[in-house]
Amino acid sequence: MKRYIQYGCGFTAPAEWINYDASPTLRFERLPVLGRLYTRNGQRFPANVKYGDIVKGLPEKPESCDGIYCSHILEHLAYSDFIIALKNTYILLKPGGIFRGVVPDLKSAVMNYIEGYDKVDAPANELLRNTMLGIESRPKSLPSKMKSIYGNSKHLWMWDYKSLAFELKKAGFINVRQCGFGDSVDLAFNLVEEEKRFVGAVAFECQK
Repeated sequence: MKRYIQYGCGFTAPAEWINYDASPTLRFERLPVLGRLYTRNGQRFPANVKYGDIVKGLPEKPESCDGIYCSHILEHLAYSDFIIALKNTYILLKPGGIFRGVVPDLKSAVMNYIEGYDKVDAPANELLRNTMLGIESRPKSLPSKMKSIYGNSKHLWMWDYKSLAFELKKAGFINVRQCGFGDSVDLAFNLVEEEKRFVGAVAFECQK
């Protein structure tokens, strides 16, 4: 039987996949008493989601996966952690296994900034908000400080396809290509991909 892993799955966790997420909320939800009562915007992580951080390494055997997927995760990693994530992903894949991913497209954001420069009053503000790269205000309360320290909502390193392809090849991946929603030869990826996540984004597919 083929084995597929998704990391940073959020609430999208098909039963056919092994689904991991590194959210502190997931860890809190799994606490014996308080966690059972907690909901975030009326939602809870599906029961089949496991806590796991691709940077620290997932509890899976090397070369055990036929496919790995991540959507809007890599841009939340510092550059050095991104390199480690690629290395760990490569280790988990079987030879010939497929790695697909989606990230916000920095090129698209910059082009929109340039094209709309004379159409808005504060184009730099628009760019930083749209890319989630700026810090609009420093946290002051204890909860907001804790969220700033342990949360992962900010974008730490943005990507365009050319830069992604360079890093993927450097990590050892082959047959790197820019891809679109639902165009993988392996239909298992249709279970985890969401079309809306490809809007304003750049997607890639490669193999070990």
